[in-house]
Amino acid sequence: MLTFRSPAEVPAGFGPSAVTIGKFDGVHAGHRAVIERLRTVAEERGLEAVVVTFDRHPLSLLKPESCPEALVSTEQKLELLASAGIDATLILTFDRTLSDLSPEAFVTSTIVDALRARAVLVGADFRFGAGGAGDVALLKELGREHGFEVLMVDDVTPDGERRVSSTWIRELLADGQVEAAAALMGSLPTVRGVVVRGQNRGRSMGIPTANLSPELQGYVPADGVYAAWLTTNGRVYPAAVSVGNNPTFEGVPDKQVEAHVLDEDFHLYGETVEIAFVKRVRPMEKFADAHALAAQMQEDVRQIAEVLRSA
Repeated sequence: MLTFRSPAEVPAGFGPSAVTIGKFDGVHAGHRAVIERLRTVAEERGLEAVVVTFDRHPLSLLKPESCPEALVSTEQKLELLASAGIDATLILTFDRTLSDLSPEAFVTSTIVDALRARAVLVGADFRFGAGGAGDVALLKELGREHGFEVLMVDDVTPDGERRVSSTWIRELLADGQVEAAAALMGSLPTVRGVVVRGQNRGRSMGIPTANLSPELQGYVPADGVYAAWLTTNGRVYPAAVSVGNNPTFEGVPDKQVEAHVLDEDFHLYGETVEIAFVKRVRPMEKFADAHALAAQMQEDVRQIAEVLRSA
């Protein structure tokens, strides 16, 4: 997949293309349905399949107090888009200059001049340009003027009522329902971070853990203990993962992510690892002492091994 960081980076003569535009946070099942339609249209018409997206949620600039936490980082989003089989992604820096572009200027500079679009796929509620002034009717009018067709894409509604959305997925993750979230995402919810030194409490109890730095990529689910897969250096390991402040002890930060790799004992300090959440086996609890916690952790490991064997 080609990646362009601005319209100016798109080489002269690129395209013509079929384009879809959106935040694509999580690249979930709804997004994947759009991408599949995009690829079909592009193949049928001999076009390049291109996603136009943003390096941050627009609300982080326009209304930061209302901006939701991202499901994935920009890096993760690009990797997910690449795995979806598109030809190129144009990832725009959402700054004041971009937010102030009129709908007509946005279409001309990005869709027409840079990408030479012949088809643009959007949903019924698509808005674009400064203040969201542009709508589908205006996009169709601009399409007639500039020679591209606007194609409508239906929502994906797995329950027949609610459409798949990043908001819905965040709600599920905030409740620890990682299995339901994965069903909507089309992939396991994943965080990525660097392993840092902890207090070695897990090792002292016979269950060594890798503590992830608080600067994580991806959405951390609700506090609790999870069955998960840990990936490092291209290898995947079964893991028991704790999320939360571990109230049995003092001084553990909120949303601390700790991973115990099953049947392995190796140091990961300084390594970047990925944690893909499979199932929550229990909520976070406070135990009477370290011995009681250690006994529960052994039971957690047993349950998690069973979960992952059948995953």
